[in-house]
Amino acid sequence: MRSIQVNAERTYQVDISDDWKLELSNVIQSRESFVVAPEKLLPQISLDIPRARILAVPDGENQKNFNVLQSLAEKLSSLGASRESLLIAIGGGATTDLTGFLAAGYLRGIDWIAIPTTVAGMVDAAIGGKTGINLDSGKNLFGAFHSPKRVIVDTSWLETLSQRDRAAGLAESVKCGFIRDEKILQLVESDPLMNIVEIIERSIKVKADVVSADFREEGEREILNYGHTLGHAIERHSGYSMRHGEAISIGLVFAAKLSQRFGLNNQTVDRHSKILQQLGLPTSYESSAWPELYQLMGKDKKRRSGEIRFVTLMEIGRTDRQIVAEGILSEVFLEMNR
Repeated sequence: MRSIQVNAERTYQVDISDDWKLELSNVIQSRESFVVAPEKLLPQISLDIPRARILAVPDGENQKNFNVLQSLAEKLSSLGASRESLLIAIGGGATTDLTGFLAAGYLRGIDWIAIPTTVAGMVDAAIGGKTGINLDSGKNLFGAFHSPKRVIVDTSWLETLSQRDRAAGLAESVKCGFIRDEKILQLVESDPLMNIVEIIERSIKVKADVVSADFREEGEREILNYGHTLGHAIERHSGYSMRHGEAISIGLVFAAKLSQRFGLNNQTVDRHSKILQQLGLPTSYESSAWPELYQLMGKDKKRRSGEIRFVTLMEIGRTDRQIVAEGILSEVFLEMNR
């Protein structure tokens, strides 16, 4: 087992293991526990843990809303969950987001553990303490910072994923490669399937380092939003029919081409598209959607003083922030989709 430490409002470990059930049983022992997991994963869980109860939720983004959150809170209350109880999220990023927020709010805060089952969950969503649900107007607009007690990453879950889901999750790793660790890009370019465990581990290290330096996103952590301002808008515009990573892939290409306006070299700009296309991810979106996308970006939680701020790339491993006029954003988007 390998461990990566995250220093946030509390210190916790991200454990990379090949037996999540064993690691989980070691952590919780006989503690009263409640497992939150999507219905489709229930056959694969089959926990043999004393005092553990399973609370099923819908799949994907359909679980990240007030109705599901309230239903889970009512179930915890009816089952007598206390401040000593433990929540365990087993699922993708939507499940860890939801469960973490439930843990933050129930009895004003209880412990939780994340067991991500997707690439995106392993390298991004389960790490960092950002929790929340979606509003009709946008993604992740209602939530709290509440770090897990432990994150257990078992890469054997990768065998349960479709090629589409693996590729979508790797978009977050590609982001980590451009903003901090170029070795990730080289591993993806070489053989993403053969190198996926190292890619995941290095991506986790990037996320852990950035979060440890800036837990509440008051400065450095903002670099993790590279590609996400437009990406989240596309995800919302598609009605969440696109995977998160598919929308972020388009957002990364857009961010690179926007960065070109501020001096990023052509080779690095082109490298974005080449790597993402190699993974089979989309790199463009319907041009006619721009007015709606711009409105959605205006509601994004990353705006400052009413203005949309973008993370841009100066060179691999070095980022900047820019407030950009709508006219330039529109030009870049239309150029990208020609």
